[in-house]
Amino acid sequence: MWLGMVGEKRNGSTKRDGSRRGAVVNGEDFPPMKDLIQLYRTAFLEGNDEVLGEVEKAITAVEKEKSRVASQFESITTEITSGKEKFIRLNADLENFRKQTEKERAKFTSNIRVEVVQSLLPLVDCFEKTNLENTPENEKEQKISTSYQGIYNQLVETLRYLGVGVVETVGMPFDPSVHEAISQEASMQFKAGIVMHEVRRGFHLKERLLRPATVKVSTGSGKQSGSS
Repeated sequence: MWLGMVGEKRNGSTKRDGSRRGAVVNGEDFPPMKDLIQLYRTAFLEGNDEVLGEVEKAITAVEKEKSRVASQFESITTEITSGKEKFIRLNADLENFRKQTEKERAKFTSNIRVEVVQSLLPLVDCFEKTNLENTPENEKEQKISTSYQGIYNQLVETLRYLGVGVVETVGMPFDPSVHEAISQEASMQFKAGIVMHEVRRGFHLKERLLRPATVKVSTGSGKQSGSS
């Protein structure tokens, strides 16, 4: 209505350019703000109070609509940001859960492997003790010894495949984290604090100690110190 009045005042007829579209407020189509300001300026110069009032109402309505749309846009942006943050948190929680599950699975597998290997260590001791004490005196005993030795070698290879290693002892500095000393003795061969004799072999599974090595430690060439 007001636009038609302005058009009639300026051009003598109502003329709208369909390619220039402004805001739509409550179903009414308003021209761009630039055009409204120009219409207001023209109506003011011409003293057309009726058109001035219409244009002022239109400008107010357009400004309110812009404010509403801006507020709605801000609200949507906030929701999107919040949703993104929630997604990031959920994704981080899922990744932490995956890592924790993997860690617990690896720990469980490692514990099972340790238990299996530890249950085999007495068998290793038995084989080694038999090898030391047994001296075949005839062909039959030699065959039995060879058979035992073959089984022992298979056991050793299995343990090696599982990652089992032997704790180094003789000639190494005494290390309480992997060695268990049962005595200290004088030695002309080894300096003080050096392992001079292995009583029972120690084992580790990769970096995890399965059993400390039982050893005797040298006190050097001085007096024997006895048990510790």
